[in-house]
Amino acid sequence: MNPRTPVKTVVSSYRHLPRPIGAAFLFALVAAAAACGGSQPPAGAGAPPGGMPPMPVEAMVVAPKPVAQSSEFVGTVKSRQSTRIQPQAEGFLTKISVKSGDRVSAGQTLFEIDSASQQALVANLESVRSARAADVTLAKQRADRAKALLAVGAGTQQDLEAATSALQTAEAAAKSLEEQIRQQRNELSYYHVKAPTAGVVGDVPVRQGDRVTRGTELTTIDTNAGLEIYIGVPVQQAPQLKVGLPIEIESDSGVVTREKVSFVSPSVDDTTQTVLVKAAVVATKNLRTDQFVRTKIVWSTSPAITVPITAVLRINGQYFVYVATSERGGLSAHQRQIKVGPVVGNDYVVAEGLTAGEQVIVSGIQKIGEGAPVQIVPAGAAGGK
Repeated sequence: MNPRTPVKTVVSSYRHLPRPIGAAFLFALVAAAAACGGSQPPAGAGAPPGGMPPMPVEAMVVAPKPVAQSSEFVGTVKSRQSTRIQPQAEGFLTKISVKSGDRVSAGQTLFEIDSASQQALVANLESVRSARAADVTLAKQRADRAKALLAVGAGTQQDLEAATSALQTAEAAAKSLEEQIRQQRNELSYYHVKAPTAGVVGDVPVRQGDRVTRGTELTTIDTNAGLEIYIGVPVQQAPQLKVGLPIEIESDSGVVTREKVSFVSPSVDDTTQTVLVKAAVVATKNLRTDQFVRTKIVWSTSPAITVPITAVLRINGQYFVYVATSERGGLSAHQRQIKVGPVVGNDYVVAEGLTAGEQVIVSGIQKIGEGAPVQIVPAGAAGGK
């Protein structure tokens, strides 16, 4: 249907009316339309700002406070006294009595190595002991007899010297045998690998049945009496490093320990391009050898203004806050662009844009706009952000 047809129909119908009546009808129609729509405001227009009730918000008065300039790193807990456990005998492991993380006392048996051949050697030597003792007894008797015969003129000096020499030889052989037995017994004790000191067992890379030699590392014993944190700091930050810098160490359980840098390596690791930094720490139940921990080296502390992260709006890569300012007898919210620095805890460090003493709105920022009237209320009374 042609949309213009109804118009033609209406107009043509007017032509059938008397001229005065048609003019009056059109006038009444226009007046009615004006009465219905003329009182509505333009689309999007609102009530004047002065008529809006103030929005309850929370605010804080900003002021400089000490802020630490720091960097975070991953550190490793190391024992200042770590003993490598290597066997002094060779053979197959027949028993492993500990596992990683066990606490052991000095002298406690950790590993056992097959000692059958060594036991047989000791037994064989001990079986010869009685024969050597008998040789000494017989040689002594002969020497005593030769001495007695010489005293009564029935023997010769040559016989006495020969008997004495035989006695010395027998005694030397017996003494040598005892030394061999002592040494082999001592060697036998090496087949039971014991802890040289009390501490915590480290990694145990060997398994029962493995053949071990004197160069095999069975485990380590770490004494937690003294621990150090090892940190690799990128070489770019090396010029800032110095002994005595504060350092914060946070364990997996969230416990924070505050210490100071105790060592800075004079050289750079050519593989990682980092500088080794150490911090001595007191052993606690929250720190264990080879554990990874979060660390923070504090380079300096200086006064700075901070605002909560939740009070900051980010728009097109720029940062803004709402500042409550006195206006027309009340407070109004006005956006202020700021330049932010590093994050400290739950706050941004404000590098530019705010002055001490200004009131920054920290809650309700999603419910207000530029120039909106606000009312500052106590914390928790604003009814959310």
